[in-house]
Amino acid sequence: MLRIKDILKEIERFAPVPLQESYDNAGVQAGNVQQEASGALVCLDVTEKVVDEAIDLGYNLIVSHHPLLFKPIRSLTGANYIERCLINACRQDIVIYAAHTNLDNAYGGVNYKLASLLGLQNVRILSPKKESLVKLVTFVPESYADAVRAALFNVGAGNIGNYDSCSFNASGTGTFRASEGCRPFTGAIGELHHEQEIRIETILPSYLQPAVRRALLSVHPYEEPAYDFYPLQNTWKQAGSGVVGELPEEEDELNILQQIKETLNVECIKHSSLTGRAIREVAICGGSGAFLIPEAIAYGADIFITGEAKYNDFLDVEDKILLAVTGHYESELCTKDILYDIISKKFPTFAAQISKTSSNPVKYI
Repeated sequence: MLRIKDILKEIERFAPVPLQESYDNAGVQAGNVQQEASGALVCLDVTEKVVDEAIDLGYNLIVSHHPLLFKPIRSLTGANYIERCLINACRQDIVIYAAHTNLDNAYGGVNYKLASLLGLQNVRILSPKKESLVKLVTFVPESYADAVRAALFNVGAGNIGNYDSCSFNASGTGTFRASEGCRPFTGAIGELHHEQEIRIETILPSYLQPAVRRALLSVHPYEEPAYDFYPLQNTWKQAGSGVVGELPEEEDELNILQQIKETLNVECIKHSSLTGRAIREVAICGGSGAFLIPEAIAYGADIFITGEAKYNDFLDVEDKILLAVTGHYESELCTKDILYDIISKKFPTFAAQISKTSSNPVKYI
C-alpha cells in the first residue's frame, strides 16, 4: 500500500525541507499523511478550483510550489480563499503539501530547470548556502571502519559536488579504561586498553546530523563511541539561491529577450535599458529574485532573469547588467514539471497529474 507520506518522502529526498528559507512554510499544510494515496494533483498555487479539480479526480494529495499557508490563521470560517480551501480539503481528507524555497534552493531545482529550458551550459549555484555544512570526526576499530563508513554514506554523509563516499582516514592508537558496570567491546574492566583505530572524517549538511548520528551509533561497536560534529565556514555549492550558466554562443540582447519570451511562454517581458553588450553569461532566479541582482553583477553576468523586480531595480542596474523580468507565475510554471517528474519516475503506476487550472492572478490586456 502506497501512503501519502511515501510520496512526500521522495519529494523531500530531492528537496529537503530544511533547505527552505527562514520566512517560508514549506511542507505539509493540512491533512493526514498516513492514509493510503489515491492520486496526486500537482500545481503552482492551491486555489478553490484546484481543490475542486482534485475532488473530481478522486485524488487525496495536492502538491503545490507556493504554500497555501504563509501566515498563521486565527480562525477558520471560510472568510477567504485560503480558509475555504482548507475547509474543503479537510472535509474530503485531502492532504495539501508545498515544496517552495526548498525546491528553489535544491540542486537540480527550479533555477536549474529554467537554465535547462534556456539551453545554458556549465550551470552552478549563484549564491551558495553558507554555514550549512558540518564535519563529523569519529574513531573506530580498524575491523569496523568499512561498516561505519558505509552506514554514514548510506544516509547522505560524504557528498561533495558530484562525488560521494568522500572521507579521510588515518590510523592511530586509542586508549580507554572501563569502569565497573561497563560492557566494553574490547579490553578488561579496570585495565588501561590500547586499540588500533581509524580516525574517520567526513562532511554533511547540518540538517542530516540526527540521521548521521543514528547511523553511526547503530553500527559502531563501542558502548561509548567518540565522535564530534564541527561547524564549517565553507559555502555549500550544491544548494542555494539562483544559478549562473553560459549560452553556447554569444547572443544579441534583443534576441535573448525574445528567446526568453518564447521559451517561457511569456506575454510580455519587462527589461532595463539595453547595455549594447553581447550576452553570454546568464544569471537566473525564478520568482522574487531581485535580491540577487548584486551577486549577479559581482559574478560578471551579462543578464539577470527573474520573475519580479521593483521599479528602482531597473534604475539601479544602470548599464552593469541587463535585467529581464518575466512575471512571477511565468518564471515558476516549470515547478509543476519538476514535482510531477519526481512522483511519476519513482511511482510510475501511481495516478499523478499536472493541474489544468491556471492560477495566475496577474492578467494582461
